Amino acid sequence: MIAFVFPGQGSQFSGMGKDLAENFPAAKLVFEEAGDALRFDIAQLCFSGSEADLKLTANTQPAILTTSIAALRVIEEETELRPAYAAGHSLGEFSALVCAGALNFSEAVKIVRQRGTFMQEAVPVGVGAMAAIMGIEADALQELCRQAAEGEVVSPANFNSPGQIVIAGHATAVSRAIELAKEAGAKRALPLPVSAPFHSALMAPAAQRLEEVLSDINIQSFSFPVVGNVEAKACSNPDQVKPLLVQQVCAPVRWDESVVEMARLGVEQYVEIGPGKVLSGLIKRIAKGSVTQQVDSVATLQKLAG
Repeated sequence: MIAFVFPGQGSQFSGMGKDLAENFPAAKLVFEEAGDALRFDIAQLCFSGSEADLKLTANTQPAILTTSIAALRVIEEETELRPAYAAGHSLGEFSALVCAGALNFSEAVKIVRQRGTFMQEAVPVGVGAMAAIMGIEADALQELCRQAAEGEVVSPANFNSPGQIVIAGHATAVSRAIELAKEAGAKRALPLPVSAPFHSALMAPAAQRLEEVLSDINIQSFSFPVVGNVEAKACSNPDQVKPLLVQQVCAPVRWDESVVEMARLGVEQYVEIGPGKVLSGLIKRIAKGSVTQQVDSVATLQKLAG
């Protein structure tokens, strides 16, 4: 059984999707569709944009979504592979919903452009921060964050794999949590180069604004279930999509549990679709013995097609 999985923010790089668009009309069409929807040349941003421009959250999110769906359309056209489930890490959940037919791509790319803007504007630059903590179990880290808060916000934001958790919140509280984690024997505890404290309570203004945008969106029937970040459960109910996408902005990404759930459902092969191969590495640590493949270029597509 196969699952298609889609990366989130941080996987972007200049040049992503370029050779797919140059070699496959289906991929080129996706970049054109996204450009028309956004009213700017997103192909240029993805193919030759500066690292600084690609790092801007309002750019990163539609760029990764577009590259992921371009790769997906080529896989659908060039191979017989079809998933039983889909999942995505944070932003990647939108790609998964497009893959499952629940979200229209043109609408999705506009939504994530706004989502990125809302998330960036929710907290002034420098006020929030995120950090990766490795080597401390979830329960211990929860308690550590409680101690570090001191009236501010700091909490787990991404449960990526056993022993690899990202925290987010006020920059000062995150700094205190880093020091406490080091004292507690963390293998690594280091700040991340991000512009906002994603998936924390500080994102509440962004969640409210996203809820307004989603109110006008039509969610369609699923072709197959999507395992979502908030509940780490397979969902194929259109009525649950909007509430879960709103909750996801402030709630932690339960990626480790999502992979465990897909394995429980019988998934043995995971195809990571979009830039980078971060999810493949995490999956290998979570679902030992599973097969992972990744597609973001002509070469990786040829390897997948075998």
